[in-house]
Amino acid sequence: MSRAELFRYVGLEVSDDTVSGHFELDGRHFREDVSFEGVETLRRPALIGVGQLWYLLAGLSYYKAGAARRIDLGDTPVGPRGRALFEAALHDGLGEFSFRNDLPLDDVVIEGGHEATTYSPNLEPSRVLIPFGGGIDSVVTVESLAHLDRSLFILSPGGGRFAPLEATAAVTGLEVVRTTRHLDPQVLRGDDNFFNGHVPITAMLTVLAALAALASGHGAVAMSNEHSASAPNLRWRGRDINHQWSKSWAAEVLIGEALAERVGTDFTVASFLRDRSELWVAQRFAQARRYHRVFRSCNRAFAQLPDERESHWCAHCDKCLFIDLILAPFIDRGELRDIFGAEPLSDPSLDESLRSLIGLGLEHKPFECVGDPDESAVALRQVSQLPSWSDVTRLAELARLTSPDRDVDELLQPQGRSRVPAHWLR
Repeated sequence: MSRAELFRYVGLEVSDDTVSGHFELDGRHFREDVSFEGVETLRRPALIGVGQLWYLLAGLSYYKAGAARRIDLGDTPVGPRGRALFEAALHDGLGEFSFRNDLPLDDVVIEGGHEATTYSPNLEPSRVLIPFGGGIDSVVTVESLAHLDRSLFILSPGGGRFAPLEATAAVTGLEVVRTTRHLDPQVLRGDDNFFNGHVPITAMLTVLAALAALASGHGAVAMSNEHSASAPNLRWRGRDINHQWSKSWAAEVLIGEALAERVGTDFTVASFLRDRSELWVAQRFAQARRYHRVFRSCNRAFAQLPDERESHWCAHCDKCLFIDLILAPFIDRGELRDIFGAEPLSDPSLDESLRSLIGLGLEHKPFECVGDPDESAVALRQVSQLPSWSDVTRLAELARLTSPDRDVDELLQPQGRSRVPAHWLR
């Protein structure tokens, strides 16, 4: 398959409730629309500025189809910090895409673009918008920020809302600001001449959440990305490859700086869980019992096309196995079995996946939103010592082969840096 020569940013349209990006790949036109509910208008200058940042990132969903050697930003406003975010999203956000396709993007030339303008929108710092995915992470953020004026941000695909996400959101009882993302049908349909692979979707979602927050009277966005999201899966051609790059500390800083370039430094976008481990999140989620029967973290429930979505936990993917593992030290085994409708941890067919999670696999950590090997190894050690799991003898055997650098007490303490403002903390 040959690479395209030119990817062009053709133009951004903004109406009262929709942003539309237009792109061209060697003359082939693509369009993406994102519509908003619960906002007055998107036509204000500051909102258009944030929309332009989204437009830059959204283009990567179509750029990847041809991995063009040249990118022309056209007349898109992009300041130095916005350009830094875009270049990182291209090289690091498409890192897994590059690796899987054996397609380095170091030769890509970026042209065009002109200086961005900074605006000063009216903000409500006490009102926080929380992107909500229906899994343990965003549930813990919602519950932890109960002392603030919170609303949820939900992004749905054009094919309809995700039922498990909606059910979990309903448990919160909070107001929802909604968006619907309409990908170009050409991408959904696929093409034998397209390259395929992972894009930095969370970076796109974060900027859309910022746009939704500013358009609905919120002064901050609280993400739910843990410390381990910064851990790479592997190193390739001198570059760290991280499936979760757009959830990483580096991405959070770049996004924050690019947004500050458009709307000033008073608007906050930060991950509440940035300095927390997956183990800490699991411990907190175990206490939020009202969510246990409705939450869903299995990615097969969130396919773009409705007829491809699983109606329950698949109990076979790396994500199901990881969630079972990380919750097992804190939730009764029988209750976990009821949640999943199965028991991934005791399934011998998943042994190689488990070995990969804990750092003993033949290959790298799975390309999934899972914790780093230390976190998984510590969780396994905890589970292997529980009487209720003693019959699954291979768990103890595997646990003895691990040598994590941290223990459970360390992992339940803050990890590294955070940009969380003081008033978010009780």
